[in-house]
Amino acid sequence: MAARKPVRWHIAVFLAPAVLVYTAIMIIPLIGTLNLSLFNKGPDGVQFVGLANFATLFGDPRWSASFWNALGNNAWFFLIHMLVQNPIGIALAAILSTPKLRMAAFYRTAIFIPTILSFVIVGFVWKLILSPIWGIAPGLLDLVGLKSLFAPWLGREEYALTTLALISVWQFVGIPMMLIYAALLSIPDEVLEAAEMDGITGASQFWKIKLPLILPSIGIISILTFVGNFNAFDLIYVAQGALAGPDFSTDILGTFLYRTFFGFQLQLGDPYMGSAIAGAMFGIILLGVCIYLFGIQTRLRRYQF
Repeated sequence: MAARKPVRWHIAVFLAPAVLVYTAIMIIPLIGTLNLSLFNKGPDGVQFVGLANFATLFGDPRWSASFWNALGNNAWFFLIHMLVQNPIGIALAAILSTPKLRMAAFYRTAIFIPTILSFVIVGFVWKLILSPIWGIAPGLLDLVGLKSLFAPWLGREEYALTTLALISVWQFVGIPMMLIYAALLSIPDEVLEAAEMDGITGASQFWKIKLPLILPSIGIISILTFVGNFNAFDLIYVAQGALAGPDFSTDILGTFLYRTFFGFQLQLGDPYMGSAIAGAMFGIILLGVCIYLFGIQTRLRRYQF
């Protein structure tokens, strides 16, 4: 008679606290929000309306214009992070992983420090720096002879969102840098030594050997960037307020959700339509994560050790 495998109760014991906390602060509120999006106020009080709130959000011009504007701004916000933040993070990691580089630990710390700063501090400080009245940006540009390029970037519709995205890049570039740095250090020395014996060194070694081996880590960074940017709210709210000015040019799904759910100034809060916006955000993020998990990650596994 075959011996029965012992039940590994210790796994459940170690996972239980995290599962309970995550369920309490994430799963239950998510289910409640999705449930609330299926109701609305009617002549007889709150009543079940099914997907009518979503039909209003996507089909009613009064709602759809704001939603698609916020979604487009969110997509641009995410694209800047993908095209600027992540490549810079990869480049910094490649440079800082060079064995001969002096003070590499200091540089890593200095680049990573902004990620632990509060959004309130970052937004307020950068508003002061870029202020055309008392900011230091005009003076700094004047020192290098580029004062003519200065403009009130946070006050112009065509520049405000890009400026905020670049501020966010400055704050969070340390995260992809550290993740890629860790991935580069995990590459076995035997692989690099074999490449050196074949005459592959320097930049050529990075492009031909290291980059393919860290593709799984780059994929993880990409999906984290996607989820983080489509959940963004704090920096826009701190820098531009709930109205996401000028003229809603920096409005993203997070600020649109905030104004709709809680209300702002003369706009009354509507928790039912706000829940519909939150449900749409959840669907967008879920779709992006599923595309990554089933369409991209499976192809990157062959590069893992």
